[in-house]
Amino acid sequence: MHLRNAELFCDVVVQGSFSKAAEVRRVSQSAASQAVHALEKRLGAQLIDRSKRPFELTPAGAIYFDGCQQLLRSFEQVEERVRQAVGQTKSRVRIAAIYSVGLAQMHDYVEHFQFLYPDVMITLDYLHPDEVYQRVCENQAELGLVSFPKEDKDLTSILWQEQPMVLVVPPSHELADRGQCPVSAIEDEPFVAFTSELVVRQKIDRWLRKAGVHVQLIHEFDNIENIKRAVEAEAGIAILPLPTVTKEVQDQSLKVVHLEEVEWFRPIGIIQRKQKSTPDVVSKFIEVLHEDPANFSHARRESAEVNASDGEKSSNRDAFSFGPLIARE
Repeated sequence: MHLRNAELFCDVVVQGSFSKAAEVRRVSQSAASQAVHALEKRLGAQLIDRSKRPFELTPAGAIYFDGCQQLLRSFEQVEERVRQAVGQTKSRVRIAAIYSVGLAQMHDYVEHFQFLYPDVMITLDYLHPDEVYQRVCENQAELGLVSFPKEDKDLTSILWQEQPMVLVVPPSHELADRGQCPVSAIEDEPFVAFTSELVVRQKIDRWLRKAGVHVQLIHEFDNIENIKRAVEAEAGIAILPLPTVTKEVQDQSLKVVHLEEVEWFRPIGIIQRKQKSTPDVVSKFIEVLHEDPANFSHARRESAEVNASDGEKSSNRDAFSFGPLIARE
């Protein structure tokens, strides 16, 4: 199915990794790779340049990625219109998020919310920060997730997370085995940065200037996934939010070093349009965002145990009720 392959292709691009996209979609890495290869074969064009680390979209791939995102949004809208036509409308929450929030990070929240409220439809799009603001302002999304949220007369912002910023290095780096180091230790180090138009890049530049530290800019990327891949490839070091490198630290493909003498944080805000009242379903999703994901699986287990117990009681009552009828026969 071309649509399924298009979904996988978009996930690969957003995640900056075949393996991470496969993990989120719960398919094998081979399946994700084959999906992209099938699209390339059908189009007769290379979409992803795999020879580079991190991989890059080809010009054809960039065109196809933008088109697929529009196609998938249109497909969701068509499905919604059909549901309305047959009287099966669902409440929905449309979320626009910056890329660095991450599919993997949001997956647990969305999954838990849909466990609690199965009749609510969730749509989640990953976009450039400017597009997140645009979606919310134009009422194309109920919620936006952005870093360093901007003040705006038409928007309100709720603090969601304050993520510590840490030094991220490849395992071979001389600082890799140190749990912490002074910020001066990165003087003149090759550095992989965000692109200059992003607020997080501007903040990091300011922090480094204030600390009196100069780094050598090697690469610039507009998303965290590509920055992580570049550091893994030993192109340089980076300063990133701690939650965004959890998996790489577990896999030991990256090392985290805490910087002494400074306290740098990246705030993530939940933005929405100013309105007299927030729809109940949107408020419930915000409540879930403020829960600890570590408790989600525990809550589902408890629910399953209660349902199993109720089922057993129901089965026992049935046996008790029908017993005399069988005896009379």
